Amino acid sequence: MNSTQRRIIYALILLLGLAWTFVSADKTGTSTAGQIAAPQAGFLAPDFELRTLDGETIRLSDLRGQAVLVNLWATWCPPCRAEMPAIQKIYDEYKEQGFVVLAVNMTYQDTFANIAPFVEEYGLTFPILLDETASVGPAYQLRSLPSSFFIDREGIIREVVIGGPMAEALLRTRVEEILK
Repeated sequence: MNSTQRRIIYALILLLGLAWTFVSADKTGTSTAGQIAAPQAGFLAPDFELRTLDGETIRLSDLRGQAVLVNLWATWCPPCRAEMPAIQKIYDEYKEQGFVVLAVNMTYQDTFANIAPFVEEYGLTFPILLDETASVGPAYQLRSLPSSFFIDREGIIREVVIGGPMAEALLRTRVEEILK
């Protein structure tokens, strides 16, 4: 192979590489501002508005100024069941300091009839929100239950815990951090 043939082959490879780069490039925009692959620490928590078991409507953004734990769960989930007593205990300890728990039931994956008995069995006093239309699960890129998002007073996610159950000590440490 002579040098002219090599140059032609190199030029073709370069052109194919450029064409591949152009064809496979993300065309959705040049910025990820406000759109990240999954909610993560350091980013604004995705807003949502859901109905509670009592029929009240709660919007996450209305809770700015308070520290919030968004816990995604289901009644059939053993780790969810295991961590609920610790979440309730920490909520009782810190609610007077501006700590709020939003327990978002993945109602579209759960049985609605099981939710109220679950809440009664565990003596839960924080808001139980119903994700009946699968809006929060996808917005928070739900991959595993439980999933917990510790959100500071400015609405920024400070910690994400996927899976569980969370230990009381972990909960206490994370809550104290977002209350600062």
